[in-house]
Amino acid sequence: MSDTPNTPEAPGRTRPKGVPRFPDGPQPDPAGSHFERRIRSFQPRRSRVTAGQADALARLWPKWGLDIDGHKIPDLGELFGNDHPVVLEIGFGMGEATAQMAAADPDTNILAVDVHTPGQGNLLGLADRGGLTNIRVANGDAIILLREMLGPDSLDGLRVYFPDPWPKKRHHKRRLIQPEFLSLAATRLRPGALVHCATDWEPYAEQMLEVLTAHPDFENTQPGGGFAPRPGFRPLTRFEGQGLDKGHVVNDLLFRRVQHTAEPQPPTGA
Repeated sequence: MSDTPNTPEAPGRTRPKGVPRFPDGPQPDPAGSHFERRIRSFQPRRSRVTAGQADALARLWPKWGLDIDGHKIPDLGELFGNDHPVVLEIGFGMGEATAQMAAADPDTNILAVDVHTPGQGNLLGLADRGGLTNIRVANGDAIILLREMLGPDSLDGLRVYFPDPWPKKRHHKRRLIQPEFLSLAATRLRPGALVHCATDWEPYAEQMLEVLTAHPDFENTQPGGGFAPRPGFRPLTRFEGQGLDKGHVVNDLLFRRVQHTAEPQPPTGA
């Protein structure tokens, strides 16, 4: 059987330099150098892609994948084929929790963003096997997606589960949940949209709570403030379960995008 560009490579075979692994799949750096250099909140990982993940990428990326190049402005209704509400999930790992949430709520579309190629292939495979048509997988920098490719009030929710905690103090500036990120996200979230974060790194949880509480565009859904119980719609992942068995504390934060009312204008001539 001849080897085609979209099939997994045979053991010991190498691609010519410059030839992408998946010609019609996620690109290694979709935005290239078109946008300013800045501190990134993520670290791309290029671990091994299994045959099943490679097959899913080859078959499904052209119809369910989106490269974040900062130029094409996707029509979300066209992307999903319906006008259902869209939730943005940033960082989905291997996609198991994303697939479970999509299956439990088929009337909500999930635009799931990550830079991990095996995870992208795994989530596409899970969606395909589960008949989940409400998942789209985006590849690249979520900041560029929010700033350059999504319109105002286009999202009904934002999920950030177990982001990289960047535990060293000198790396705290790389953490995603910062005031500047929240200000950007607020412009893309409809009033009433839910922002849901979760982390098992307690110092990061405290920082998240501090910056979300202080931000004027968000309010805590907990009447007394503080962290929220894990809501039933967020599945307990295998990774999270292992952490809980080791005594890790997982904190959820549920904040809502607030609607600012315009200040009354004084009467004419006053």
